[in-house]
Amino acid sequence: MPFVQTNGINFYYEERGAANAEPLLLIMGITAAGGVWEPHASYWATDFRCIIGDNRGVGKTDKPQGPYSTAQMADDYAGLLDALGLDNVHVVGCSMGSTIAQQLAVRHPKKVRSLVLMCPWARCDNAAKAIFTHMMHCKARFRPEEFSLYIQQLIYSKSSWDNEAIAADLEAGRAQAGLDPFPQPLHGLEGQAAACISHNALADLPNVTQPTLVIGGREDIFTPVWMAEEVTNAIPNAELYLYEKAGHIFHFEHLDDFNPRVKNWLSQHT
Repeated sequence: MPFVQTNGINFYYEERGAANAEPLLLIMGITAAGGVWEPHASYWATDFRCIIGDNRGVGKTDKPQGPYSTAQMADDYAGLLDALGLDNVHVVGCSMGSTIAQQLAVRHPKKVRSLVLMCPWARCDNAAKAIFTHMMHCKARFRPEEFSLYIQQLIYSKSSWDNEAIAADLEAGRAQAGLDPFPQPLHGLEGQAAACISHNALADLPNVTQPTLVIGGREDIFTPVWMAEEVTNAIPNAELYLYEKAGHIFHFEHLDDFNPRVKNWLSQHT
């Protein structure tokens, strides 16, 4: 299995696509391993070399005691790119992954060619801090199936819950939650949540000059629209696209539009 030593940890990653294609780094969000990218990476791999990591604290990557920071996690990815001999890549970051991507562009600007920031935030308000704190409490007290339900409630829109077929799929997903062969330990989630809460790149974002697509869902209750707008307004070369009737997981709720939209945007910024 592919591991690299970076920033003091063993870091797990996988690749999709041709080795000589344009490199595309994919950074997933809190609680999620890199495998969640599969429905997107399998599409983008026809044009890009997709590099998919398991973040510090989840999956097969090391899970040291926290707290973590988004700057620290960006340095994890900088080390991965160095180990792969890559010095300029497109970056797509989802949720917490978008905060890591911001820090990668701030701390290692020459490594970043363009940015797609999905459901991002530049800073947490008190409501967001409370959500991440409650997430830690739920992880500590709930069975995996119950914790899965809480996360689903955060990320899916009402239109998904009202769709009986999708609601049945969500119920089936909860039933599988306890079968994860690499479950995230509580301290891993706590480390990641601390990084989410402490992230504040707002003052640095005007220095991010790479082309940037900010993209999200209008019904996102986890990272509301004002957060995406704040990031867009802070980055000089950023544009914003919001899906109607979509939540935090808009990239699955509108999969058939999202995959080609991002591929086309990236292709315009190679």
